[in-house]
Amino acid sequence: MKKYHVYGIGNALVDMEFEVGDDFLRQHEIQKGGMTLVDEARQEHLLNALTTGVVKRQCGGSAANTMIAVGQMGGKCFYSCRVANDAQGDFYAADLTEAGVDSNLKAARPAGTTGKCLVLITPDAERSMNTFLGITSAFSTAELDEVALADAQYLYIEGYLAASSTAQEAAVRAREVARKNGVKIALTFSDASMLNFCGDGLKRLLGDGVDLLFCNETEATTWAGTKDLGVAREALKKVAKTFVITLGENGAMIFDGVTFIDIEPYKVKAIDSNGAGDMFAGAFLYALTHGHSHATAGKLASMAASKVVSQYGPRLKWHQTQEVLNAVIPR
Repeated sequence: MKKYHVYGIGNALVDMEFEVGDDFLRQHEIQKGGMTLVDEARQEHLLNALTTGVVKRQCGGSAANTMIAVGQMGGKCFYSCRVANDAQGDFYAADLTEAGVDSNLKAARPAGTTGKCLVLITPDAERSMNTFLGITSAFSTAELDEVALADAQYLYIEGYLAASSTAQEAAVRAREVARKNGVKIALTFSDASMLNFCGDGLKRLLGDGVDLLFCNETEATTWAGTKDLGVAREALKKVAKTFVITLGENGAMIFDGVTFIDIEPYKVKAIDSNGAGDMFAGAFLYALTHGHSHATAGKLASMAASKVVSQYGPRLKWHQTQEVLNAVIPR
């Protein structure tokens, strides 16, 4: 039996959430609803311009949020990432440990600046991210723990790694280790901006295909170069044995390798969409690695994601995950 249910790799970022109005986005020429990579000076300028305090600060990055979700459900995870030996790095390492996720951060951390992501939440619950990668831009094979990876059921790759050449190399190496040791490979496209600006990098991450792919409707159609979701989902079959297309308030569509499964949404009042896709992936992976069907996994993931968007922050509290689990998978 494998020690870990999921081994994840991705960018390590301290997420800092702020409530803003659309006028703030317009005034500072911020792309709404997407992720924009910025330099440190630009991020500091935005921080100085913000008049509201931080709503939440947590260790983050897309894959980290997903690993934490798996762990809160009761799964065992390992996360490989890169943070510096600064105050934000200390916070990140401590928060990840408190969340119950094993990592490579117990070793000495290098000098530098830990990456930060400003998550700007508007009244319509949309999140607009401005990310300074800092030291995580140099994520490489040095951060991989190949022993832990070989002892996992799934490797989970964050699509944001496509923006870095060294991170691409790490993902390629991780794929090789996974294939050699019978570890299934899952990947998330992460954001449409990765498809638009780092398409070649994403192709390297995909390699000869994956066992499970996560994306939303915009990412699916962008990947396929079409506005027709039906055409897009057929195109995804060429790169993924199974996949999930999240559809926001309309639920999700799952391909289990044989047939398509429609997942109904849970209607809630959305406050903050940050982390919804990460939570969906985490709950879905938890269910699959614990012997449940794709349909059950989709139902669990949909409910968990609905809980996330109804509050601030990309993750649930421990008791909330147990409530979701008991509602979908009674023990």
